[in-house]
This record gives sequence, structure tokens and C-alpha cells, in this order.
Amino acid sequence: MIIKGFVLINPLNKRGLIVFSLFIISLLFSYSTHAQTAEAEKNFVQCKACHTIGGGKLVGPDLKGVTERRDEAWLIKFIQNSQALVQAGDPVAVKVFEENFKIPMPPHNLTDDQVKDILLYIKNGGKIAGTSVAAEEKTGTEADQVSQQELQPEKEEILAEIKMKEARRMTTTFVVMIILIVISLTDLFLTRIIKQKWIHTIIILIALSIISEVVFIESAALGRQQYYQPTQPVWFSHKVHAGQNRIDCMYCHFTADKSMHAGIPPVQVCMNCHHVVKKGKRTGEKEIKKVTDAYANGTPIQWVKVHNLPDHVYFNHEQHVKIGKVDCTECHGQVKKMDEIIQVNSLGMGWCIDCHRTRQIDLNNKFYDQYTRLHEKIKNGEIANPTVINVGGEECAKCHY
Repeated sequence: MIIKGFVLINPLNKRGLIVFSLFIISLLFSYSTHAQTAEAEKNFVQCKACHTIGGGKLVGPDLKGVTERRDEAWLIKFIQNSQALVQAGDPVAVKVFEENFKIPMPPHNLTDDQVKDILLYIKNGGKIAGTSVAAEEKTGTEADQVSQQELQPEKEEILAEIKMKEARRMTTTFVVMIILIVISLTDLFLTRIIKQKWIHTIIILIALSIISEVVFIESAALGRQQYYQPTQPVWFSHKVHAGQNRIDCMYCHFTADKSMHAGIPPVQVCMNCHHVVKKGKRTGEKEIKKVTDAYANGTPIQWVKVHNLPDHVYFNHEQHVKIGKVDCTECHGQVKKMDEIIQVNSLGMGWCIDCHRTRQIDLNNKFYDQYTRLHEKIKNGEIANPTVINVGGEECAKCHY
């Protein structure tokens, strides 16, 4: 209704307009506060031990399309504490529990927003929003690199076998040379079968030179164990667990980003799956029984550590994983393609320093605020991309004290 140029709005229409405006604002607010973040990928790590997104069922069901199959509010409650819903008699929760052999999903200390973030991550196919285009634009060079990575474990196994054969040959050679020296000296001073002394001299000198070379090579490699692959008490395949089942490294080695040591998982972690999974396709029941027996007897499995450093070397996993953002494969190789773990890199000082010289650091860390001279050099254009070297990566005391 219009009176003298003014518009009079029906009170009913006015209330409807207000409600509609509030609805639109709430939608915008909801969208802005529950947009996917990079934290979703990190939080999803604890889910990856039992679930895939489009890769089929593992211990728990495939999560692809779960956001369409289930209500969001229900999913939040179920993810935070599934057993609470089961015990309360929620029909959907009980059905899911029974369909998955009554394997209890552990509770997760996640906020509603964190769960919503994970659900968006699942809906996006296990990718952080905005990364799919970049992922699809792989060049031929990148494809070649992927191919090389796939072949790397086979190369490492071949190199390991060659290295072990070389070690055996060197040991045999060392023993043979010692025997030759003993025989030569015995004949020279006692039996005197060979009258020409110069023959003994040549044999002893050659043997001593070969022994010296073996001693030098072994001394230079002291404390290094490249291609070391010990026999473990349980035949455990990382290829099956980390590769086929896609269990994240941090699920088992859960102290890698919190402690100096990555840690060997306790048998209780193994039992999260193996209280149900009693038989393997390749090893049958024998190897898994060793795990269940250890759990039943309360005795830890005596795993043999593969990657060792000399006692005078300080290395902190948390510093490298959490601050340096070093991926596990950079030091340990393509573990998810290995049956038995092997040390693929030398882990020697030169190998570490080469990395320090090229790895750039993220200065968005309050710890680096104290490096005032470094900030001045960056500001003046003296340093464009600071690396670990610029914050003491070549200082002896950083690793040896």
C-alpha cells in the first residue's frame, strides 16, 4: 500500500522478511565457520587405520558417500563416541556395530567443528578443498618420478642383497689374508719349505695391504648400517599394513611428532585390529598368533631396531617431523612397498648435512624470532630462501653434545 510516496508493509510480510533474512545470514555464517581446513587431513589420520574413502572395507566400512547416507548430527555423535549410541540403543548405531562384527570404534576427542571438517574432507574424496586441480595437472616428469618411486623398493632390495654379499666377501677375504700371513710366517721361521724368502715377503705385503683396505672401509662405516635388514621375531609386512591397508605411520609410531623417538608400537596397538583379524592371507595364523600370545601373556614383542645412530649423535624426531615437515619416506624410503624394513639411506653426517643445505625453513615460527641477523639479511636481500644451514644446521654442537 502506497500513501504519499511511502510504502507501508503488511506486518505479516514484515515478519516473513525478517525470518527470511535471518535464515540467509545463518546459512552464510554456517558456511563460513564450517569451511574445510588443512587440519581435517591431520585429524583423519586416526580414522585411516580402519577406514578408506572409496578403497573398500578395511576393519570398518568404506566412508565414501557416508555424508549422503547418514545425518550430520548423528555422524558427529557417532564419531565422537559410537559406543555411547550403541549402549543407548540407537537403532542405526546398533545396526552399524553388528554389521561390522561388533568391533567397537574407540571414542575420539574431537569437537563438533572438527568432526564437520573431517566430514567435508571425506565428502571431497580425501582431499583438502582446492587441491584436486593441482593434483590432476601432473606433468610427464612427475609421472616418471612416480614410476621411479614404485621401482625404488625393488632396487633397494637388490642393493641390500649386493651389500650383504659384499660384506660376506670382505669377511672371507679378511680371514683368508690372515691365514696366508700365518702360513707365510710359519714357513719362513719354522718349516722353511719355500727357500726363497722374497716369496714370503710379497705374500705378507699383499695380505697386509688388503687387510688395511678392509679395516679402512669397515672403520669408515663404523656406526652406519645402510641396507641393514635384521630378522624380526614376527614376520610383519609394512607393505600389507601401510600399503594395502593404508594404515598411517602415525597410527603405530604415534610419538614421532611428540618425542625424540618415533617409538615401537606396543602390542596393544596391534590388538586394536588383531583381536578380530586372526589370519593373514600370506602367513596364515602362525605369525598373528605370536602377537595375540604376547598380548595374552603380557610380554612385549622383542622387535629389532633397524635405523640406528651412533651414541654421540643427537636426533629428535619431533623437531624434524613437526617443525621441519620432513616426510617419513625421505629418511626411511618407500616403507609402504616393503615387506621387511630395510635401512635404505646411510644416515651418515654427510647425508644429513646435504639435506640441511637444501631444505628451506618456515620462518612462521616464534622460535626463529630470535634470529635477528637472519631476518635482517632476508630484509636486505642477502638471503632469499633461508635453509637449515642458516639456523645452525652445520654447527657441530647441534647434533654432538
